[in-house]
Amino acid sequence: MATPRRLLPSISLLTAFEAVIRTGSTLAAARDLDLTQGTVSRLVQTLEAQLGVTLFLRDRRRLVPTDHALAYARDIGRALDLVSRGSMRVRTTTGGGTLSLAILPTLGTRWLAPRLPRFLAAHPGITINLGTRLKPFDFAEEGFDAAIHFGRDDWAGAAAAKLFDERLHAVCAPGFLARHPVATARDLIGRPLLQLETRPNAWSAWFRHHDVHETVPLGMLFDQFAPMVQAVIHGLGIALLPEFLARPELADRRLVPAFGGPVRGEGSYYLVWPSTGAAFPPLNAFRDWLLAEAADPDGEAMLPR
Repeated sequence: MATPRRLLPSISLLTAFEAVIRTGSTLAAARDLDLTQGTVSRLVQTLEAQLGVTLFLRDRRRLVPTDHALAYARDIGRALDLVSRGSMRVRTTTGGGTLSLAILPTLGTRWLAPRLPRFLAAHPGITINLGTRLKPFDFAEEGFDAAIHFGRDDWAGAAAAKLFDERLHAVCAPGFLARHPVATARDLIGRPLLQLETRPNAWSAWFRHHDVHETVPLGMLFDQFAPMVQAVIHGLGIALLPEFLARPELADRRLVPAFGGPVRGEGSYYLVWPSTGAAFPPLNAFRDWLLAEAADPDGEAMLPR
């Protein structure tokens, strides 16, 4: 059965509404959309009339969004983003299709980016669009075809292929180690231990591996590896870094091992995709290539051993 037209407002009405919510006024929305303030006001009024719902309370010259408007704006924002992604996909398709891939920021820049030229050379008709996401999301709402995910094989509604396990190095700056010598794993207790938001138990697991079972006091908290690496390089403490991430800094001696070698982490890296999208040709090509890269320790950009 066809959806009633009143429930399918035009893009111009929806973009005006979204811009008013996002910017906070019809004047700011007009500037954002390159329209007149009067035009934006009329578009919003037309949307209200079409829906039969009051979206804004008029307080003198100010528009105050209702609870209905705020809830509606969340849905419309996601819908407009999907339309934008779909339009970009059509514009960038070069014959072999377009793959929209969500990546983890540091893995994407340090591990995936050096390898992507090989994939694109082998599949010249495929375009890859990249976006960063730190946590699992709803594929249907976000519009991605696949994601590289850290953790466990537990993404709801998705299939997964394991790439590799995470192995963590305890590292610090050479100057930091000179000021705070370490002879045993227990010596690290009392040092500033930097931690990552998505690895809350990493240090506890590292100490257990070294048969240290005392309470571990932790230091600065980071939401991504990139700023943590810079903090360690500048002597702010000791960090547990994935082997693929620490390797360049260890090679040029900007970082040194604080104690011991790499320790198996509590998660792995996966390529995940919606269960309904398994037959998508660009995804199949990328999945086969990525699994081959993850299995090849002798590639130009080497995997952690």
